[in-house]
Amino acid sequence: MGAPEPRRRNRTVAAVVAASAAVVVACGVTSFLVLRDDGGEGNAKTDTKPAATGSASPDGTDRSAADGSSGPLVPGWNTVVNAKRGITFDVPASWARQSASWVSYVAEDDDPEEKPLVAMMAPAVLKEKWCTSDDNKNGSAEDTSLASTGTTGEKGSTSTAAAAEDTAKTWVYGAYTQPDRTRLTVSEPESYRTKAGVEGSLVTVTSSGTPKKGKCDTDGKAMTFAFKNAAGQFVSWTYIGAHGVPDEVSDTTIRQILSTVRLFKEGDGED
Repeated sequence: MGAPEPRRRNRTVAAVVAASAAVVVACGVTSFLVLRDDGGEGNAKTDTKPAATGSASPDGTDRSAADGSSGPLVPGWNTVVNAKRGITFDVPASWARQSASWVSYVAEDDDPEEKPLVAMMAPAVLKEKWCTSDDNKNGSAEDTSLASTGTTGEKGSTSTAAAAEDTAKTWVYGAYTQPDRTRLTVSEPESYRTKAGVEGSLVTVTSSGTPKKGKCDTDGKAMTFAFKNAAGQFVSWTYIGAHGVPDEVSDTTIRQILSTVRLFKEGDGED
């Protein structure tokens, strides 16, 4: 099958993907929806069925979450599942959950092959049309979202701290500062334990002073929590979004989402 012509989109080049994918943009991040094997388009509808909130045990660990329950831990929130990586987490109802086949990633702007530097599956997106611009004046406006959060595998990683730092840095660089890597501020790895008892390392990366070349250009922020899934493989959860803007997602909200990360035992953790 042929591939569509690449088109310039914000800080990334739209993927040269097979005709079985649809390409969009989110907070300077290229995304695509892989179509089903039967030729039908992947369904981006969310599961609206209600689910019970798990009860907490005396030690603070949510037992239903630890057992792989997909019910939200925060009342009124919705659950996101990456069964391939064996991870579940929750987001506020205002975040738009993408389908399990949805992939968001960043690549070098000048890479004609659009090789992903880092990617996340089944993300949730906040304010998908937060900013709209036509910077190249070609008559085709492009939407930029405020923030996204999702999960990925950390193949080749040797520790949760190293995985968290590398992934957070790559997201901010790829979505906000490239080709400049000098504007990143990286926190020390923080030991973190979620409500479900998942333990790992958390790293926060922000950028500052990034030149504003287009209407929607801003600095960026990423928080990555790296840990091991039920298969013993390194995986991670990441928040990535605009930094230094009036409606920036608060650290409190990001950490509340992070606190719901738990293992999804039906996921096999395979690549």
